Amino acid sequence: MSDLKKEAASLHGAASGSLGVGHHTAKPSRQSEAQSDDLGALGSCGSLLSATGETGEGMTKLTGQLTEEWEAEAKLIGEVSDAFDLLDVLLAAAARPAKD
Repeated sequence: MSDLKKEAASLHGAASGSLGVGHHTAKPSRQSEAQSDDLGALGSCGSLLSATGETGEGMTKLTGQLTEEWEAEAKLIGEVSDAFDLLDVLLAAAARPAKD
């Protein structure tokens, strides 16, 4: 039964970590935008700016999709963790001798 408790705690930690993924993807997105602005300040050709703009939009879209996917996975992991907690309680109750 303690194995289930350890597994549930591990899953809960993983779920919590997955929910914070947006903090890890925000910095690269901002850096990409800043570099695109730097190219504009240098007077680079329009096609290059267009390509970097499209790349930036693609990164933003991909980051959003990954964040949604990771949040959904974190929710599922949290639900599995809760199920393990409940199963642990039920197994502990079933293992106790019945009082007459």
